[in-house]
Amino acid sequence: MIPDRLAALDWQNISSSLDEDGWAVIPGLLDESECQFLSALYLNEAGFRSRVIMARHGFGRGEYRYFSYPLPPLVATLREKIYPFLVPTANRWMQHMGLTPRFPADHQAFLARCHVAAQARPTPLLLRYGPGDHNCLHQDLYGEHVFPIQLTVLLSCPGREFTGGEFVLTEQRPRMQSRVDVVPLRLGDGVLFAVNQRPKTGTRGSYRVTLRHGVSRIRTGLRHTLGVIFHDAT
Repeated sequence: MIPDRLAALDWQNISSSLDEDGWAVIPGLLDESECQFLSALYLNEAGFRSRVIMARHGFGRGEYRYFSYPLPPLVATLREKIYPFLVPTANRWMQHMGLTPRFPADHQAFLARCHVAAQARPTPLLLRYGPGDHNCLHQDLYGEHVFPIQLTVLLSCPGREFTGGEFVLTEQRPRMQSRVDVVPLRLGDGVLFAVNQRPKTGTRGSYRVTLRHGVSRIRTGLRHTLGVIFHDAT
């Protein structure tokens, strides 16, 4: 069960990785049958509010679909149950960056805040990439209220179902060249990462760095991923 898996994780280590690198991998967050179930949903028109062809908008190549409410139970459970574990890190980041938003421990309370601000469209999504597809570096902001950490889960098996398609993060540091991380993911692995900015400690205290994420070009096969953003969209 998802709640049991989450409770068994070393959240102190995950939090330390988020602080140090801006991202943290959760190995085997979903099992193979759950990955196959979610991937298969992509071809079903029901349950989605929109479909985006990335090339039409200059986002890259490939496509994705935003789920509609109610979310599939597996997605809803993952989104709701992992959120409280991330709130301490999110609130600490806000404090170190000198920003005022603080996030409630309960995800429904945070969504209520979003909905009052007219951010009421669900943001969890499924993405599908084929040969030659890629996702340009970007951020998933969607409105005034932004939870600073999000989750991606790889639903396809590297080397067996696709080649290429590495998950990439860039970190733009003040007065320095950007740093690039290629995050190693296996089937069912999740990666938590900063949505926009995060604090970093320097010799003169904390300062802000800006992150963007994307996916390198797919060489062969099909790559499916689940994206879980904790704020809703306008």
